[in-house]
Amino acid sequence: MILDVLENAARYESLHPGFAAAFAFLRRSDLTEIPLGRHAIEGDRIFALVSADEPRGAASRLEAHQKYIDVQYVVQGADRIGWSHNAGLKTVVPFDAAKDIEFFVDAPESWLELTPGRFAIFHPTDAHAPLAGAQSARKIVIKVSVES
Repeated sequence: MILDVLENAARYESLHPGFAAAFAFLRRSDLTEIPLGRHAIEGDRIFALVSADEPRGAASRLEAHQKYIDVQYVVQGADRIGWSHNAGLKTVVPFDAAKDIEFFVDAPESWLELTPGRFAIFHPTDAHAPLAGAQSARKIVIKVSVES
């Protein structure tokens, strides 16, 4: 898991061939006006999910993906996200290949606050519990295919 500010995003672009395009999308000046929904960046290889979410609080549970890396960014509001390395976690909902998601019963090991200007990168080994706080958030999750 990586947590940093968008101004430092160039430091991470060499970690994956899709990160430069993901961060270029997040540097757009119109993030508050982009319609909710899915937006192709590079077809199914890289795309953005724009949402306006209410907090889940304690109902938020750890999830992980196998096909995509998440680059999560809050445009407005805040998101409290739990994190754990997914090795050894107990699956509560098995991996669904069509939705690229698996859920775990375990509690997060640590927490982070994602506020405007900050991003978090969650690789397939990073189980994360989004929207666990008390604030609503306008978020953009860039899905970057693990395979380049």
